[in-house]
This record gives sequence, structure tokens and C-alpha cells, in this order.
Amino acid sequence: MTGEQLRRLIRQGETISVEFKGEERGALSDDELVEAVVCLANRPGSEPGWILVGVEDDGRITGAHPRHGSITDPIRIQALIANRTRPSLACRVELVQLEGKPVLVIEVPPSSMPVGTSDGRYLRRAIGGRGKPECLPYHFHEMQAALAGRGALDYSALVVPEAHWEDLDPLEFERFRRMIRESRGQGDQTLLELPDIELAKALGAVEADHEVKAVRVLGLLLFGKEEALRRFIPTHEVAFQVLSGTQVEVNEFFRWPLLRVMEELLGRFRARNREEEVMLGLLRIGVPDYPERAFREGLANALIHRDYTQMGAVHIQWYDDRIEISNPGGFPEGVHLGNLLVAPPRPRNPLLADAFKRAGIVERTARGIDTIFYEQLRNGRPVPSYERSTTTMVVLVLFGGEADLRFVRLVVEEERTGHPLGLEDLLILNHLRHGNQLTVAEAAQVVQKLEAEARSVLERLVERGLLESRGAGKRRVYQLSATTCRRLGAEGAYVRLNGFERSQAERMILEYVKAHGWIARHEVVELCKIGPYQATRLLKRLVEEGKLVRYGVGKGTRYALRA
Repeated sequence: MTGEQLRRLIRQGETISVEFKGEERGALSDDELVEAVVCLANRPGSEPGWILVGVEDDGRITGAHPRHGSITDPIRIQALIANRTRPSLACRVELVQLEGKPVLVIEVPPSSMPVGTSDGRYLRRAIGGRGKPECLPYHFHEMQAALAGRGALDYSALVVPEAHWEDLDPLEFERFRRMIRESRGQGDQTLLELPDIELAKALGAVEADHEVKAVRVLGLLLFGKEEALRRFIPTHEVAFQVLSGTQVEVNEFFRWPLLRVMEELLGRFRARNREEEVMLGLLRIGVPDYPERAFREGLANALIHRDYTQMGAVHIQWYDDRIEISNPGGFPEGVHLGNLLVAPPRPRNPLLADAFKRAGIVERTARGIDTIFYEQLRNGRPVPSYERSTTTMVVLVLFGGEADLRFVRLVVEEERTGHPLGLEDLLILNHLRHGNQLTVAEAAQVVQKLEAEARSVLERLVERGLLESRGAGKRRVYQLSATTCRRLGAEGAYVRLNGFERSQAERMILEYVKAHGWIARHEVVELCKIGPYQATRLLKRLVEEGKLVRYGVGKGTRYALRA
């Protein structure tokens, strides 16, 4: 590490991945140093962490004390850490001179497994109660949650030692079969004729040969009796709340098996969800307050991906203008707001996710988030939001309110042409419906894909007449076409946008000609950042209005002010 790199780390201050260990009041003991390394190894994220010994909490550089007589040997520090951590950590240690003082820099690699000291002490790096990074005790259930988030542990596959076959309810097995029958081919039909024990074995809900030897967490979550769930999985709870302003109209909690909870909440959803109709010719189109498929997928995701090692209920909160679905447990490692639509599926409880798919509750493509976004947009609603999610909680917000019925009509009309709009198309159109223009780079952020893929979506929409483009190269921008604006009732926005650009471009051309005497088409393209055909039309109009005179033909054509 160079001195400049070290200064940059220090200027950023302490974070989850960077810890300062000042020695102004005395040198760290070996135990304290090893515990700091263990703490940083047990942190979220996949990037290296850094311990800076000789830097105070406020960023002052006071220098590290020598640890081996009058010197500090980095190799011996590396050996100390490797010998006193379990599993052994191979850290890189350097001594960097900064402001004439030595700073001991320890690079801590990320670990896929919990790391402890050789004497059994486990710590983790996290945001503490004061809102700052600190070292906290690392409890066993937190280790399980971390492993599940990394895909290294399936909590739903764990055996519950004291649970027995008698703790499972035969009625829940029949409920599972009924869901398969009602899934319209989405469920696994081969499970229908199996007896209860064989069905449980096929799903991985139990361990069995000729008889059941053990019941897994999955077995209790799907088929457990209520008293068994309360006893063996006390963290499992689902809340349904209806809130109007500051008043709580409904506040109920359920500790039922998951399939029963799904049925109950879907029934309550259907009873409260209103629908209005849009006429398209003789066709009636129902536009609900909230699309059922979006709610169903959001609820299923909360139940499948919640962290069952944490206390806290899955909450379904129905407000006047939105539904919020939240569950304990943050996004799996590698998933964040910027890649929700493209990240590979990584269920926190894979065995449970597979059971939901085989029951036909969720789609077997494992692209439930795509379905939530698509259904919301298709029904004229704003994009769903996950922005209130934290490292310990995922929060989905489905917005209701007044639907954009013109947008719904456009989507249905495009479907009737035989070329339905995909999710990327809807994301682009929705964004432009509420904004003016998009570059390719901005569109890539909207659809969460590479710029080449975003450009393909934009050009496809241009070919269909839904968008039009202006400019060339990196300056090329896309906006709703005049026809699309008219279909959406936004003619005024189109006129304002294009009228402003046209008048501005005309002024720029005339100022250029006054300064340089004449202008060519390729210079108009570069000056106004528009396409060559648009430049031709603009110059032709200026000639027709008597503001410019055309000289020459072909590539030698020039335009000058009328004398």
C-alpha cells in the first residue's frame, strides 16, 4: 500500500470495512489485535477490510508501537494472526511510513465462514447503537443468518431434533395438493397421488427411509400444527394490519403454516382490493387498485426469503395509498437496489423456495421481482420501491392511488397488435412518461442492464414508433414520440420540449453563421447535437423563412445569412 492510498483510507474515516486502532495511550496486546482481525473478518460484503494500527479514532496519525523489540516484523504479525484464528486467516501486513510515523496496515480478507479466535471468541463488525461501526458479540443464530445470506446454509433444511411426525397436520398436506390442482399447471402434478409421508420425503420436509426419522424446519413451516410452530419455530409470525391515517383498523397476527397463511391473506386481499374498468372498443379491461400477481409474489417472497433465525414478524401493512410488505433479513449477499432485476435468484431458504414452486404458488422461473414490477407498471401504477430496505429488513412498497388509465390503454393496444411490451419497455416508457429524455447510459440504469442491451431496447421502441431519438453518438437522446404523447394525453409536454429545442437550435445556427459567415449540415449536427436528417429539416425551414440562403449542392452545400 502506498502512502497516498493510506491517506485516502484515513480521510474516508472508519467504516464497516475500515477500523482505526490508535496506540496513543498504549500498545495493543496480541489478544486485542487478533480480536480486531476476527471482528473485521466477520463483516458483510466481499471486499477486503483494513485495520490501521497507529491511527486514532478521529483520524490523527500517532504511529504504531514497535512489537518485536525496537522493530515491528510484518511476517511475525501474519503468523500470529494465522496461528490464533479459526479457521486460520491469511492476512497481508505492511508497515507504511506516514508523516514520519509508522502505521501498521493489516489487510483482512473476506471470509465465507464465521471466524473466531483460537480460544473461542467470536465478534462481528456492524453498525452499533450509536450509529457507528463497532465490534459486537457474534451469536450463533447470527452466524446461521450470515451463512444463509451467502447461500452457504439452508435454514429450512435443518433438522428439528424434538419434532415428530405427529407434529404435522394431515389437513395441511391436503391443502398443498389442492394448491397444485388450482395452480393451472404451474405446480408439480407428480406430487398429487403421493401419500403424506412420500410427499414430505419428495419435498425434503423430513428425513426418512421406511419410517420418518426426523422432521426438518421445512416440514413444520409447511405442515406443522400451530402449537408445534409456536414451540419449535417461535420466530415465525405474520402480521396483517390495515391503517387509515393514525388509526389501526385491523391488527392481526398469525402463527399458522405458510400455505394456510397465504390462503388467508390472499382472501383478505381480494376482499379489499377494488377495481375500475377501462373500455377499449367493446373490450372491458379491469384495473385493480393493486395487481393480485404483484401482491402474491411480494407476499411469497417475504415468506420464502425471511430470516427465520431472527425475531420479528413478516408485516403486511395496508395504507390508504400503498401496501407495504416487510420481512426480517436483508437482501442476500451480492443483491442490492441497483441489480434487483438482473441478479441471479438466491433464495435464503432454497428448500422452502422449491416447495413453493412445486405447489404452484410462485413461478418456476424464480423471477418474482420481475413479475411485481411488470404487473405494477402494466396496471398504470408507479414502479414498486425497495428503497426503505436495510441490512436487516427488506421492505417492498406497492403504490396504489389513481391509476394512469391512458398508460394502461396503450399497453393493452400494443398487446392486441401481437407485440406485447416487455418489462424493459415498460420501465423506459414509464420513466419517459414522467421525465423528458433519456441517454443510453441513463436507460441502462433504469433497466439495470448493460448499455448495449439498453440501446437495443431503445431502438426497438423507436422502430415501433413509441419513441424518437435526437442527436448522435454519446449525445443521442430518446423521448416519447408525438404519437405516444398524444396517446398518453401529454401533447403539451411534447410541444414544450421540441418547441424549446427547435427555437434554441435556430438561435445557435444563426449566431454561428453571424460569427463565421456560413455553416454546413455536418456543423449543424455537431453544434446542436441532432441527427443529420433533423439538421436538414431545420436548415430547410430557415431557408424557407428567409433567414438563410443555400449555396452549392451535395457535400459542398453551405448556408449563409440572406443579404
